[in-house]
Amino acid sequence: MAGTASCKVVLAGSVARSLLSEVAEGLSKLSRPPLLVGFLANSDPAAHIGFSFELRTVDREELEEHILTANQDDSIDGIIVYYPIFGNRQDQYLQQIVDINKDVEGLSHRYIFNMYQNIRFLDDQKLQKSVLPCTPLAVIKILEYLRVYNTILSYGNRLHGHSITVVNRSEVVGRPLAALLANDGACVYSVDVTGVQQFTRGEGIKKHRHEVIEKDGWSLENCVPLSDVVISGVPGDAYKFPVNLLREGAVCINISSEKNFGPGVKDKASIYVPAIGKVTIVVLLRNLLRIVQNRRGMQEKQVEPVKLSDV
Repeated sequence: MAGTASCKVVLAGSVARSLLSEVAEGLSKLSRPPLLVGFLANSDPAAHIGFSFELRTVDREELEEHILTANQDDSIDGIIVYYPIFGNRQDQYLQQIVDINKDVEGLSHRYIFNMYQNIRFLDDQKLQKSVLPCTPLAVIKILEYLRVYNTILSYGNRLHGHSITVVNRSEVVGRPLAALLANDGACVYSVDVTGVQQFTRGEGIKKHRHEVIEKDGWSLENCVPLSDVVISGVPGDAYKFPVNLLREGAVCINISSEKNFGPGVKDKASIYVPAIGKVTIVVLLRNLLRIVQNRRGMQEKQVEPVKLSDV
C-alpha cells in the first residue's frame, strides 16, 4: 500500500499475490498442470499480454469448428475466446457453444442464470461451485481483501449495510457486478447514460436474490453521496468521475482500462484501487482450477462404490 496520510492506494499486485497462494495450493493437488487454450479471432493486441497458455490464432469464420473440436479434446481443460469477434449476436452464440465444463470465463447460460438467480452451486450436494465472470469476480476479491466484506456475517450476506455505486451497466461487467454485490447483501446503485437502477435484496435482505428498481430522475449526484464504495468502469479517456461527489472515506475502485478517477480522489477516499488487471488474470486461473476441480468431483461421484444400504 502507498498514498497520502488520508488515502491508501492499493495496487492490484498485492491482491493478486494473496489469491495466487490459493491457486498454487489447488494446483499442487492435481496430477498435471491444467491446459488453458485461448482463441484469438480479432486483432486486439492486448490479448497477447499477461497470459502463459496456448494461444491459437484462427480465422473467425472457422472459430466455431475450433471451439467444438476443443470441447472434445480431453487434453484441454479450459477455453477462453477473445471478444468481440463479429460484434453481434453471433458472438453470443459462440459464447454458448463453449463446453460449460471448460468455460473459464463464466459466460455459459447456466453460469449466467445461476449468477443472477443467486444460485452458487451446480449440484444439489453443493460440491461443485458455479463459475463467475472474471472481471466482476476480481472486484469481489478486491473488496474481500480490503475487508469491506464483513466475515462476522453469514456467507452470502457479508455486504449487508453497504451502499455501492457502480458506474457501468454493460452486460459483460457492470450489470453482473451489480447483481453479485446485491446478492451478497449490498444496496447497489447501477449507473449508465440512461439513468440509475437500484439492485437490492430489500429491507433486511430478506429476499433470496436481488430485484431491480428504476430510480427515475436520479443521477450520480443522488447516489454517490450515499455510497461508501464507488466503482467506475467507463471506457475511453474522456470520462472523469466527479470526485467532489464522494463521501469522506469512500473506497474507490477503477475497473476501466483508462483512469476514471483524477488525482483529487485521494483527497476524499480512504482507499483507492487504480487498476484491477492483475487480479483479473489470477481470477481467470482460479476459474480454470475451479472447473478442473468440478470435473474431478463429477468423475468421483460417477465411480462412487455402491453402499450395502443402497442394494
